[in-house]
Amino acid sequence: MVTALSKPSFLIHEIQLEKVENWNLFKFSESLQLRMESLLEKKKDDQLTTDEIAELDAIGELDRIFTHINAMLAAQDANS
Repeated sequence: MVTALSKPSFLIHEIQLEKVENWNLFKFSESLQLRMESLLEKKKDDQLTTDEIAELDAIGELDRIFTHINAMLAAQDANS
C-alpha cells in the first residue's frame, strides 16, 4: 500500500526558494526540516513505525532531488 506521505510529490508544498548569496536554492520549509530531523532521531533509536519509514524515505528522496537540482543550478552559474 502506498500512503500519501510515501510519495515525495505530496511534500512539494513544503519546498521553498531561498536566496543564498547570488543563488535561489530549493530548501525544505522549517517544519519539514524539523520533521526529517525528528524521524532521523527515531531511526537511530530503532523506533520508526512502518508509516514513518515510508515518510522518511519520501523526504529523503525529495532531499536528493533538490540537492541535485541545486548543484546543477550552481554549476550552471559557475559556467556562465
